[in-house]
Amino acid sequence: MNNSSFIVSSLLDNDFYKFTMQNAVIKLFPLVKAKYEFINRGKHSFPKDFAKILKENLNKMAYLKLSNEERIYLEKYCPYLDSSYLDFLNKYQYNPKEVNIFQKGENIQMHIEGLWSSTILWEVPIMSIISELYYKLTTGVQNISEKKITNITKEKLKKYKKLQVKIGEYGTRRRYSYKVHKLVLKILKEEGPPFFIGSSNVHLSHILSIKPIGTQAHEWVMFHAAKYGFNIADRIAMENWLNIYKGKLGIALSDTYTSPVFFKNFNKRLSNIFKGVRHDSGDPIFFTKEIIKHYKKFKINPIRKKIIFSDNLNPCKVAYISSFCKKKINTCFGIGTNFTNDIGVPSMNIVIKMVKTFFGKKWKSVVKLSNVQEKSTGKKNMIFFAKKILKIRNNFYS
Repeated sequence: MNNSSFIVSSLLDNDFYKFTMQNAVIKLFPLVKAKYEFINRGKHSFPKDFAKILKENLNKMAYLKLSNEERIYLEKYCPYLDSSYLDFLNKYQYNPKEVNIFQKGENIQMHIEGLWSSTILWEVPIMSIISELYYKLTTGVQNISEKKITNITKEKLKKYKKLQVKIGEYGTRRRYSYKVHKLVLKILKEEGPPFFIGSSNVHLSHILSIKPIGTQAHEWVMFHAAKYGFNIADRIAMENWLNIYKGKLGIALSDTYTSPVFFKNFNKRLSNIFKGVRHDSGDPIFFTKEIIKHYKKFKINPIRKKIIFSDNLNPCKVAYISSFCKKKINTCFGIGTNFTNDIGVPSMNIVIKMVKTFFGKKWKSVVKLSNVQEKSTGKKNMIFFAKKILKIRNNFYS
């Protein structure tokens, strides 16, 4: 089948941590099922027949297969993904029956359900398809000036180089289009080194022969909370990650149930083994002070560790954060939408989140609390219950 009409034309057009998590799920939780839900945080109005066109695009994804060339790339650049997982990926195909989409007026509802090991790959490509279709059908802006995108990207690069900060590209989900994403990444690869360290998009990393970056997402910890309890979810999620990757991919996610709860779980052993942490919500300066204090409590030199900042970044925020962190702790900045969707139209505020998981004999709701209220997801009664168990009065962490 001709892939030229696909918005997503490769099985690898996805964030790297979806594959690393899929590998872990297959090995540790192969029978677990999951449900995901589309959340329209930005209250975007979708045009007539949007759901129908979206479904047509998702149906095409059933034809995507891992190529021999792509497998060789993964073997070379991602040696911690073993041959048994790559054999699984060789046989993997998207199953569009797992995705149910409904449209009522200008509103879209979407549910994804199936084995966690299968459904885990849907989130990122669906969001990138929604984003690209939305702009095509609502703005009518088709012929974006490559020169304009090139100049904007180079101007940002110039600022990051001046700051001498390490940057990664994390912009697959809410990119303006595949074409824009590919152009931006090409510029970053050609002109970004030594400060540009890679992209989370595995397909584009393959095309450009660069190493993909990323480790794990909130759903990994959210599942552990449903299975083992909120109080110890962070710790068991990290221990299980270590069981699979033996210290590789060693960045811990710090805010699924607020950072104070994470710090209680991030004991001396884990603090030593993990190379650093990812900050994804709340005041970055306050968080930096707290993680430095945490490392010093265990007599760990913070300058041996790193923070990957990934919360809605732009050059101004990066300058502010890097200035504070200098000579205190190492930093890296994962920049998403500001790289792949900065062409003069408002970026979309949409997410797809795991809402339930099935193991044993029943479905259990999952929640994410985050460090700020607006990033929390899950049923209100479950969020209330989680806060009560964890003794959290509010999410705000600053």
